[in-house]
Amino acid sequence: MLRRYPDAGEPLSCKPITQGLLNHGYRVSTTRGRYFLKHHLDDSTGDRATIVRQHRATQRLQLLGVPVAPPVRDTEGGTVTEIGGRCYALHPWVDGLHRAGAQLSTAQSERLGGLLGTVHTGLEQVMGAGTGTAQRASGLRSADPADTFALIDELLAAARRRRPRDAFDELAEHRLLERRTLLEQHADRRPPTPDAPAIGWVHGDFHPLNVLYRDSEPVAILDWDRLGVQPRAEETVRAAAIFFVQPAGKLELEKVRAYARAYRRAAGAEPAELAAAVHRVWWERLNDFWILRWRYCRHDRRADPQFPAVSALAVWWTREYETVREAFTG
Repeated sequence: MLRRYPDAGEPLSCKPITQGLLNHGYRVSTTRGRYFLKHHLDDSTGDRATIVRQHRATQRLQLLGVPVAPPVRDTEGGTVTEIGGRCYALHPWVDGLHRAGAQLSTAQSERLGGLLGTVHTGLEQVMGAGTGTAQRASGLRSADPADTFALIDELLAAARRRRPRDAFDELAEHRLLERRTLLEQHADRRPPTPDAPAIGWVHGDFHPLNVLYRDSEPVAILDWDRLGVQPRAEETVRAAAIFFVQPAGKLELEKVRAYARAYRRAAGAEPAELAAAVHRVWWERLNDFWILRWRYCRHDRRADPQFPAVSALAVWWTREYETVREAFTG
């Protein structure tokens, strides 16, 4: 692998990195420095053309001053290496730490929102606007409660028949029953398919494990696998719901407010755009059980630790809906 990168030096060590749910990463030390080797495994984003598009986007964003870590070029000027039908990319190693919202001050939360706004406007410059009516409408239909009720029944059965049952299974059953009641109460609030949402290129997976900090400043936005055309404000709301959720399932609204105001300034987004995004993401969360699907359908428990806060957030957000919307729009 490193023979394709003559300036990288001779390998000294290669250690796997445990963080990350979809791809594999390795910290590579050589005689000339340290690198991050990414093994692209996700079938939906792991083809050469998609990876090359991600790489070109980060290269261009770097020229605009966005903190990213574009890949190293090989002897032929390429950035993707195929071995055994799988794709790999070598990136410079960036020293830094991941910070959840609890570790960010209000001022840092404000800078985070401004950074995401800069990412969105930067992507519009380097990728162009989202194109095509069909592309704009694709995937924007909100979840159908009938489908969610069927999924709840399936997951309830799986949780109840698991032996031996543990505290997670008990919590899963409680949350599934609770969510079914909430959906029955709020089914009439299902968001319609938007006629003309504010679509644009987005990072697609903006959360604490994909932002590196050095001291108080972000130094690299990582993992551009989900780069795509989506409603921009929805990425903004989703990111806040991950960064600023507390263990009990509440959002730190003071930080959300600072983050959202900075985002609106940087991206030129109107409060109405954020209000619509809050409603759609709230509904998305009310109907989403991806962690339970991983556990009971894929028998993959790596996301289990996220479930208590994520499942509690949907309940709290429903109760505090107006307050949450004001935090994003006020």
